[in-house]
Amino acid sequence: QVQLVESGGGLVQAGGSLSLSCVVSRGIFSTYVMGWIRQAPGKEREFVSAITRIGGSTYYADSVKGRFTISRDNAKNTVYLQMNSLKPEDTAVYYCATAIRPGVVRDPSGYDYWGQGTQVTVSS
Repeated sequence: QVQLVESGGGLVQAGGSLSLSCVVSRGIFSTYVMGWIRQAPGKEREFVSAITRIGGSTYYADSVKGRFTISRDNAKNTVYLQMNSLKPEDTAVYYCATAIRPGVVRDPSGYDYWGQGTQVTVSS
C-alpha cells in the first residue's frame, strides 16, 4: 500500500510564502513521478507541479512558473513544494499524488495514489 501525508498548509497574506511537504511510504511499487495537484471549492482538480523519481525532471503549470519550486529527497521519501509570491487565486486544497507507471504527468487522472490534502488559503 502506498500512503502519502501532506503538511505545511495554512493561512498566508498575498505575497507571502508557504512550504509544503509530502512523505510517501515505501509501497510495493516504485513511483514514476510525484506531483502536486490542487482543488478549489466547486472546481475540478488542477495540476500544479511534478518531479520524476529518477532524473529529477520538473514540470510546472503556467500559472505557477517562477513562483513555485518542487524538489525531492529520495532518501527521506519526501517531496516539497516551495510557494512564493502567493496570490488569492492559489487558494485551494493541495494534494500530493504519485503515479506508479509512466503517464501524462500534467493530467491529474494519471496519478494512482493521493494524500488527504492540506488547505492553503491566501488572503488579499
